[in-house]
Amino acid sequence: MFAVKSSSRFIHHKLIFSFFRTTTTRTNLPRFLMATTNLPAAGFSTSTETKKRVGTHNGSFHCDEALGCFMIRLTHKFLGADIVRTRDPKVLETLDAVLDVGGVYDPTTDRYDHHQKGFDQVFGHGFTTKLSSAGLVYKHYGMEIIAKELQLDQGHPNVLRLFLAVYKSFMEAIDAIDNGVNQYDTDLPPRYVNNTNLSSRVGKLNLDWMEPDQSSDKENEAFQRAMALAGGEFLEWKLHLFELEEEMKIDPSIKYVLYEDDRSKNWRVQAVAVSPDKFESRKPLPAQWRGLRDEELSKESGIAGCVFVHMSGFIGGNATYEGALAMARAGLQLK
Repeated sequence: MFAVKSSSRFIHHKLIFSFFRTTTTRTNLPRFLMATTNLPAAGFSTSTETKKRVGTHNGSFHCDEALGCFMIRLTHKFLGADIVRTRDPKVLETLDAVLDVGGVYDPTTDRYDHHQKGFDQVFGHGFTTKLSSAGLVYKHYGMEIIAKELQLDQGHPNVLRLFLAVYKSFMEAIDAIDNGVNQYDTDLPPRYVNNTNLSSRVGKLNLDWMEPDQSSDKENEAFQRAMALAGGEFLEWKLHLFELEEEMKIDPSIKYVLYEDDRSKNWRVQAVAVSPDKFESRKPLPAQWRGLRDEELSKESGIAGCVFVHMSGFIGGNATYEGALAMARAGLQLK
C-alpha cells in the first residue's frame, strides 16, 4: 500500500492491507483441534504433524482472544498454528501457547491470560489501560508482525511508529472494552479511541441460545468467523493513517492510497476520507472520470489500463500499479 501526498513528493509507506486480506481466506484459517473437559489430552488430535498448538477457552468468546489467536498465528514461532479451545488444565499444560485462560501471564512460556488476581500489565509508551489477551500478544509480538510485513528490521523507526499508532487507534479499545473500562468519565476527554466497535460485532458471532446445534463443531465455526473478522480489521490502513500523519507530521495531508486487490489482482487508488468517521473524501478522483469504465475511462483520462472510477470518486482501479499511480498523480492536478 502506498500513500500519495498533494505535492510532487510521494510517500511509500508500505502498510499491511493486502496481506491481512489474504490471510483471512477460508483456506488459511486454522484447523481446530477438539478439546473438552471430558476428552483426554491424547484424544483430541490424530495429527502426526509437529505444528504448534495455541490454546484458548471454549464456550462464549470475545474479541480479545479471537484477535489474539489471529495475531499469534502470524508470528514466525506460531505460523499457522492449530487452535485448541478448552478449559481443561491438563490439556492447556500440553500446549505451546495459551491465551485468555489458565490464570497465568508468563511470556517466557507464551502464557497470556489477564484474569488472574494481581494482573496489572499495561502496554507502556504512555498508555495506562490494562491489557487483554490480545494486548499481551500485541505487546510481545506486534513489532515482529509489523516489521515482517513492512520488510524492515524491527529497529527501523517506521516499525515503532506503526506499532504505537495501531495500539492507539485500534488495540487499546479492545483491551479497554474487555476489561470493562468506560470510554468516557464525566466531561473529560475519552480514555481511548474506539473507531470500529469491533468488540461488539465479534460478540454477536457467538451462537444464539436458541440455536438448535450447540455442538463444539458449531461453536468452533463461529470462533473461526470471529478470528477472520478481527484479523481482517487488524492493521486496516484507514484506521491508522491519521495517527501516522500526526506522528510523522506529514504536511500536506495524504490524498490517495494505492493497494493491490487480492481477488482481481488489479490495483486500486482510493481517496482518503477527511476523518475516520466521515465518508467525504479529502480529494475525490476527478469528476470527469466518475462512472466511466475500461476503454472509455482510459480514453478520457489518457491513462492506459483503467478499470473503473466509482460515481462518488472515492475509489478507482487500474490493471497495473503504474497505471494506478498515474491516476493518483493526475487526480492531484485535476478537479
